[in-house]
Amino acid sequence: MTHANARLTFHGRCLLVRRVVHDLRPVAHVAKELGVSRQCAHRWVARFHAEGWNGLHDRSSRPRTCPRRTPEPVEAAVLNARRAHRRGPEFLAAETGVPARTVTRILRRHQMPRLASCDPLTGQPIRAERRSHNRYERARPGELVHLDVKKIGRIPDGGGWRAHGRQAGKTYAQKQARIGYDYIHAAVDDHSRLAYAEIHTDEKADTCAGFLTRAAAFFAAHGIDRIERVLTDNAWTYRKSTTFRQAVADLGAEQRFIRPHCPWTNGKVERFNRTLQTEWAYRQVFTSNSERAHALAPWLTFYNTRRRHTALEGQPPISRLSPKS
Repeated sequence: MTHANARLTFHGRCLLVRRVVHDLRPVAHVAKELGVSRQCAHRWVARFHAEGWNGLHDRSSRPRTCPRRTPEPVEAAVLNARRAHRRGPEFLAAETGVPARTVTRILRRHQMPRLASCDPLTGQPIRAERRSHNRYERARPGELVHLDVKKIGRIPDGGGWRAHGRQAGKTYAQKQARIGYDYIHAAVDDHSRLAYAEIHTDEKADTCAGFLTRAAAFFAAHGIDRIERVLTDNAWTYRKSTTFRQAVADLGAEQRFIRPHCPWTNGKVERFNRTLQTEWAYRQVFTSNSERAHALAPWLTFYNTRRRHTALEGQPPISRLSPKS
């Protein structure tokens, strides 16, 4: 592809060389005819003598050397950490000692796919990206709590296809077996990003109401004494259920709903759901459903107390609830 400001294309340079080298015409005359300077014409003729016709193609404008570029061993360490941990620039910066902006440039330079486009278990690209640049944050803890339910497939005893491959379970009885789903109920405080989650067998009104009550108790134990608003999607359980509406009223909170077909309005808990899938549900191969369920509570503790959160300037959610000295 020709440079944007180039006067001559590849064919124009060939024409210049033919007129000067083969037709033996003066360089000044040919340069004037083609609308370039004599210095430019001499440059292309010299390049033709040195490299032949291939020398008339465009060259990269990248400098031959870049003394301040990150050394290759450091770039290799960043790429290896990305493949091993499958985490973002902030985490990789802390692990490798390379600034986060430099980590971003390294990943972009090597065309590493975004985490949102990758399979959480293998790290291989599986989907296109969809993002929203509109962000907001409430001023104090408890002002708004996001609620949602995420459905994930249960794991059969001995492990599923992630443990044994897609070829496992080829008999008719195995194909017809129904192991069902787990429903992960999640609540996220908008200001602090403090999260609470439970595993249930359904998403009925009584289950959602009981979860909200226990989530409020969990938030109260961490310093969020009052929940002012509860934001959910427009599922029947949330919008039509008297039981859930009463649970919200018992907390002295106001119930809010997102705009239909706009899940990004409830984006903080939606993003938590994706993190929960990537770093808990599909982070490793589990051999039973109970094994995965037992791993949820330790992961939640890690998420709230130690996991660095980009929106919190690299601090865990508990940092916005702890008293400042």
